[in-house]
Amino acid sequence: MNKDDFFNDGDDICSITVLHEEQIKRAKEELLSESTYMELSETFKIFGNPTRLKIMSLLAVEDLCVCDICESLDMSQSAVSHQLRTLRSKNLVKYVKEGKQARYSLADKHVIEILKIGIDHVLE
Repeated sequence: MNKDDFFNDGDDICSITVLHEEQIKRAKEELLSESTYMELSETFKIFGNPTRLKIMSLLAVEDLCVCDICESLDMSQSAVSHQLRTLRSKNLVKYVKEGKQARYSLADKHVIEILKIGIDHVLE
């Protein structure tokens, strides 16, 4: 495959034979480490599940225990607990023990922002 095969669909055509060396250099300087991109990719995978998105949407409104989430989503406790473990593994949710129960909340404002921006984008 040559570069002409790659850039062949309208606006993506690059007919310049001289590379924009300064722009490339500046852009490459802003790249993060490979491990950072791997971690980011894994985090975004968590957002790729509708059930986890629903759980995060509920927690964006109110801190809830597992039973509250189960009732809200009409799901079993084991299914909700499994999703909460996944969300906790990437530090997207946290919990506080209240007696024998745990009350879940979103980990921080960044999670709320990511969720809101994603919803706003989809609804545009």
